[in-house]
Amino acid sequence: MPLAPLTLYLAAPRGFCAGVDRAIRIVEMALEKWGAPVYVRHEIVHNRFVVDGLRAKGAVFVEELAECPPDRPVIFSAHGVPKSVPAEAARREMIYVDATCPLVSKVHIEAARHAEAGLQIVMIGHAGHPETVGTMGQLPPGEVLLVETPEDVATLQVRDPARLAFVTQTTLSVDDTADIVAALQARFPAIIGPHKEDICYATTNRQEAVKAMAPMCDALLVVGAPNSSNSRRLVEVARRAGCAHAQLVQRATDIDWRALEGMTSLGLTAGASAPEVLTEEVIAALRARYDVTLATVTTAQEDVEFKVPRILREPA
Repeated sequence: MPLAPLTLYLAAPRGFCAGVDRAIRIVEMALEKWGAPVYVRHEIVHNRFVVDGLRAKGAVFVEELAECPPDRPVIFSAHGVPKSVPAEAARREMIYVDATCPLVSKVHIEAARHAEAGLQIVMIGHAGHPETVGTMGQLPPGEVLLVETPEDVATLQVRDPARLAFVTQTTLSVDDTADIVAALQARFPAIIGPHKEDICYATTNRQEAVKAMAPMCDALLVVGAPNSSNSRRLVEVARRAGCAHAQLVQRATDIDWRALEGMTSLGLTAGASAPEVLTEEVIAALRARYDVTLATVTTAQEDVEFKVPRILREPA
């Protein structure tokens, strides 16, 4: 019986961003320099496949610094950490490497500069997300207030409405963030925004590709982890852009095939922490069930590259 035809729209760009690529290289280079085990505080990036691969090479993933022996190197994840974490590592005289994405570090620096100018900070982000915890932890308690929705803005208690600035988590939905910014500016007209958009280029680019692709598709798959903020946002963006059925899948084995019955066009993208090998795995699974015609939807070209910390480029 011949396979049913399927047009598969492949988003470009998709998958790894420069910050994720850098973080993974940092762990690999640390293992080469110091040997196993190397400790990593929190998942280096939000992807189980990546974490399991690094674990197999000798990385040990822990939740807190207290779980790390003082005589082994420790790496801080790409999402960033509160200031108290490197301070504690220094107190314990540990070798530590900060794999915080430079675009997250930019937000940290921005928040610190606003605080030095006497401003209270409003952070647009998700409660409990490592990046939000890390950014809020750059300043003393009460200096950074969190809002997650426009409704949160209405009940926000600030020290001085005329002395405010806002920053955002880098992996949010561009559209959702715009609504919250509008609410902040309506209630606090003097609030100061970032000099340059906080949402990172990779998050924006991947969302734009999904917006372009979604109206063409009966369904759309996003390869990514359930705890990956940027991957989950891609599902939401797809639904808002006209593709009612959007699935988040970690691997090809997670695809809900029954939900895809009868479709003739499918979109495929991957979050910024999902390796290309997992996208290829999904394509192979689709080819086993359909007569696939591939069409790439390109909305941006990316050539960003971030250097690894100097400590890894110096001799052991």
